[in-house]
Amino acid sequence: MRKLYIVKEHRDFDDLIKTGHLLKNKTYIIYNKDNKLPYDRFGISVGKKLGNAVLRNKYKRKIRSILDIYRKDYNNSKDYIIILRERGLHLTFEKMKEELISLLLKGEDDESKK
Repeated sequence: MRKLYIVKEHRDFDDLIKTGHLLKNKTYIIYNKDNKLPYDRFGISVGKKLGNAVLRNKYKRKIRSILDIYRKDYNNSKDYIIILRERGLHLTFEKMKEELISLLLKGEDDESKK
């Protein structure tokens, strides 16, 4: 994932969490909000409670890999913050992918109903 597509700044994270739309399931919590850019941006968070830095970075890489696949098919000019919950540590990559994509698509469906 190129740096262009990453939400990195602390104030951007805070703004998304305070004012963004919340989606969640047993594996992920996702905040999203429209941006004025022609592409999506993603921020990924894996809490310290879930493991050491090596483990957290491993799961961030997995989520980035899923997002690279997702981003090729969908683009809706939003910023996303994706937070991994503890249940995600016990899932296979395919199950993680399935749950993340379904949650992102659910968010798109909610937006289209408005």
